[in-house]
Parts: sequence; structure tokens; C-alpha cells
Amino acid sequence: MSAATTRSRTPDRLCAEAVDLARAVAEETAAPGVVGEHLAVTADGDRVATHYFACHDPGYRGWRWAVTVARASRARYVTVDESVLLPGPDALLAPEWVPWSERLRPGDLGPGDLLPTEADDLRLEPGWIADEEPPPNSAVSADMAELAEAEDASLSAGPPADLPLAPERGTVTSVAEELGLRRSRVLSRYGLLEAAERWDAEYGAESAMAQAAPAPCVSCGFLLPLAGSLRQAFGICANAYSPADGHVVSLAYGCGGHSEAAVMPTPPRPPAPALDETRLDALPLD
Repeated sequence: MSAATTRSRTPDRLCAEAVDLARAVAEETAAPGVVGEHLAVTADGDRVATHYFACHDPGYRGWRWAVTVARASRARYVTVDESVLLPGPDALLAPEWVPWSERLRPGDLGPGDLLPTEADDLRLEPGWIADEEPPPNSAVSADMAELAEAEDASLSAGPPADLPLAPERGTVTSVAEELGLRRSRVLSRYGLLEAAERWDAEYGAESAMAQAAPAPCVSCGFLLPLAGSLRQAFGICANAYSPADGHVVSLAYGCGGHSEAAVMPTPPRPPAPALDETRLDALPLD
């Protein structure tokens, strides 16, 4: 049987009786008037016990002052190990800290805000495959990594805007620049599917607007198709009166502004007038 199982759960008598000593230490540690009544004493080990006192500080509701005391073997005097403020079962605790990248929500980015992209972001992949380094303004370039390390050490060589952006002639990067393929990273398949799911959730076939629409966007004249693989499922709405104007919409989406939703009725022909006012009638004077 281990020593932990044979250890008594009853606090040592001298340690349990050291309530005044524990209170004095708690009052010395805390602000005046915030140490309340004695709540309990628990055994932490052989000749080691912790006294708990209520905390009357309004900012720490449900917390307890904990003072741990102990005595040496065969000693008659109790000494103090530590004094600390601990949360109780009903303590008011701060919510668990969440990294900013997980707290960020669509629409949080405002004018002047910068949203850094991680070098290993799953939504992106290299724009081309080559043995050469990406442009120096890329998040995955060695120059940008060295600059970040220099900034962390307060030895920054300058802001990213001061880095050279023109690639050397004769490199794969320069050829990509001439072909309009300068982007060092593009959407990965994961990023593409994530965007498609997000767009379909807001402007897709399951939305309330699409359920009440007379026809889907695929047959609407206001639909601007996209390029690439996304054109098979999405387009951009160009109807100024549609709630999705300027947004990427699913081809299965729809609204009441469909170009072929209704035909304007022909205005009715007015009936012949009861009185013909286009001619004069001769009337006798006698």
C-alpha cells in the first residue's frame, strides 16, 4: 500500500488549531477588511493543513483566502508555508482566454485594420512550383521572416513597405510577373470549399428568399458568371433592386427581382368617350 493511501485525511491537531496564525497572515497579505470568517481546514499531507477564509472583496465574489501551515516532525510550533487567494466552488471567474484568430468574425475588419495571414494557412497554397524563393512581400518569404524576427528583437530594418518588390530579371518570379501570375499564394482546395460553403449558407437554395423566389438565379439575366471552377455553382448578382446585389450567389438562389419573374401587363385601352369633344354640334337659336 502506498504512502498516499495510508496518509490520514484528518488534519494535524496543532496545524488545525492555528486559525489565529493563519488569519493574521491572510490579513497581512490582503487589503484591510476583506478577510472574513473561517470556512474550513483541510489536510494536505502529514502535518500540513490549509485554512480557508471568506473573501469580502466585491471584485472576488466566491473566492477564498487559503493559508497553508505546517510543522516539522516532533516540533511544537506551526509555521506558515504560503498565503494565496483561490476560487471557490461558486467563484466568479473570467472566461477562458481565446486567441484573437478564433475570436475574429466576418465583418470585424475595419478601415486601417491589418489582418495577418499565417504562413501555413490551410486556405492558401503556393501560386507556382519552383525552386526559387517567393517575392519578398510574401508572408512565406525568407525576407519577411527575417524582418519579423528583427522586429521582435526591436532591431527592425524597416516596415514591409520598404522591402524591394521588383523581382530579379530572368527568374521564375519575373516571368510570373509578366504573365500576371505574381501572387505567391492562391486559394487551396480547402480554402475554395470553405468559401463556397460560406457563400451557399447566405445566398443559397436553403435561404428563405430562395424558397419564395419564382425562379433560380441560373436563368436570371442579371447573373454575372464567375471564372474557373466556381462558375459551375456561383455567380454575382447585378440587380440593383435585389437583396443580393454585388454578392456572390449560388445558381440555385433566387429572389423576386428575377429578370423573367413576371411580364409587365399591357395597359388596357380606354373605352370610347360618352361625349365627343373633338367636333362642334350646331344648335338652333330659336
